[in-house]
Amino acid sequence: MSWRAIPMKFAGTCLVCNKKIEVNEVALWAKGLGVKHQACAEVKQLKCIVCGGSAGCLDCEFADNCDLDKVSQMCICKKCSEAKDAFSLYQISVLKRYPLLNLKQ
Repeated sequence: MSWRAIPMKFAGTCLVCNKKIEVNEVALWAKGLGVKHQACAEVKQLKCIVCGGSAGCLDCEFADNCDLDKVSQMCICKKCSEAKDAFSLYQISVLKRYPLLNLKQ
C-alpha cells in the first residue's frame, strides 16, 4: 500500500504520534490504514561516527527506547563496534569531530 500526500478534508489523528491533523493540512493517507503527518513518516537514522555509514537505527537493540532527536549523535554501527580496536577507533573519530573534547592538550 502506498502513502499519498493529500490536503485533509476532515480533521484526523496521526497513526504515529497520535496528535491531531488539522483540516487543509497536508498529510499522508493510505486506504484502509489511515493518516499520518509527513514529518512522522520520515525515517530518521544516525550515522556511525567511525565510518560515516548508517548506524543501523532500524535494527538497533535499543530502538524501542531511543528518541533520535534527543540521543547523542556519537553512535557506532554494528560492523565498527565489532572491530578488534573498536574503542580506539571510536575515540579517534570523536576527537577528530569534536577536538574540544581532547582534555590532554
